[in-house]
Amino acid sequence: MDMLNIALLLLVLLCLLLGSGLWIALALAGTGYVAMSLVNPTPGLFLASAYWESTGSWTLAALPMFIWMGEILFRTKLSEELFNGLAPWVRRIPGRLLHVNILACGIFGSVSGSSAATCATVSKIALPELKRRGYDERVAIGSLATAGTLGIMIPPSIIMVVYAVAAEVSIVRVFIAGMIPGALVMGLFSLYIIIWALLNPAKQPAAGPGMSLWAKLKQSAQLIPCILLIVTVMGSMFLGWTTATEAAAFGVLGSLVLAAVTRCLTWRSFVDSLAGATRLSCMIMFILAGAAFLTKAMALTGIPAALAAAVAAAELGPFAIIGILTVVYLILGTALDGVSMIVLTTSVVVPMVQLAGFDLVWFGIFIILLVEIAEISPPLGFNLFVMQTMTGKEQTEIAWAALPFFMMLVVTVVLITIFPGIVTWLPDYLLRQ
Repeated sequence: MDMLNIALLLLVLLCLLLGSGLWIALALAGTGYVAMSLVNPTPGLFLASAYWESTGSWTLAALPMFIWMGEILFRTKLSEELFNGLAPWVRRIPGRLLHVNILACGIFGSVSGSSAATCATVSKIALPELKRRGYDERVAIGSLATAGTLGIMIPPSIIMVVYAVAAEVSIVRVFIAGMIPGALVMGLFSLYIIIWALLNPAKQPAAGPGMSLWAKLKQSAQLIPCILLIVTVMGSMFLGWTTATEAAAFGVLGSLVLAAVTRCLTWRSFVDSLAGATRLSCMIMFILAGAAFLTKAMALTGIPAALAAAVAAAELGPFAIIGILTVVYLILGTALDGVSMIVLTTSVVVPMVQLAGFDLVWFGIFIILLVEIAEISPPLGFNLFVMQTMTGKEQTEIAWAALPFFMMLVVTVVLITIFPGIVTWLPDYLLRQ
């Protein structure tokens, strides 16, 4: 039986295991065990070594730290302070406070690293305030559902750490690479809001009374703790003072100080944040361990090399390969979360992408954008579930509200594919200094 047929059978096995309701980590490990059995009589030894090597990585220690930082900040008044601090600066822009949704999600996402946490936390503050002031509920919901996905694009991001570890690329380089695309997504979201506001002036309240520059600065002083935390965590990495793991530890310390200063740090909130971070970290690491074993098994069977050779033999152009992968990831995104999408596919996809001549850091940002799209794609878009819980509305209604912003994400994918320098220029420039 040739390698392509074996790959097809393993794919069917993996789908059957996942469809049976088995944990993703166990489904990955089980498929890897079968694959390893084809080439080695003692696959259990490889299973043990793969689990130890994948979870004993110093680089991977950044993951639980960033998760814990986000869990701590989720329990502070940060989102309320962000909303109040940003509001004075958008009063004269068409769409007004709707832009605060985008800005607040971008800033909170940069310190939480989680799409769901960003969406839920900012929505909790923004939705009641926007409804009270008479803003169009549909646009408010759509902007919050999609802007919440900035939690995985604006660094530091949990899913960026997962991709960097799985693809064996620099975490810091992936973090830096996400900055310009993240800003581009925020700009496109705000551009749509401006166009919508100009076309629908009756669906937004009249501008409030003006504020002096001093009053704006005084109200925006609430942003200082958050900005200091972002600058400390990201700046220390960009300047080469700390590794990603050390920066994550400083981030946890800073978030604890921030929670204490805002009087949100109690023994109960501390324990809850630690428990939440432990649960999520264990789940992700378990999945990564299963994926590491599957990756090792695939490498020993030669399946990734055979698939890469098959792609090369098909003489598909680089953009054709990217087009096929886009469809595959969007289909996966309707049924799997972002972490699972990445660890399921990395071992097979990375050799193809390298063969096609694409930069792996660029490809990481490309995948993360597709995961953002998956977060708001029915039936399993996680942010749709979050907004459904926050609003009590049907998932279909939320998906339609998010559709224009969904298209902005698609535009971003097209732009970074045509102009890859959007992703690669900044890390190349900063890390060459």
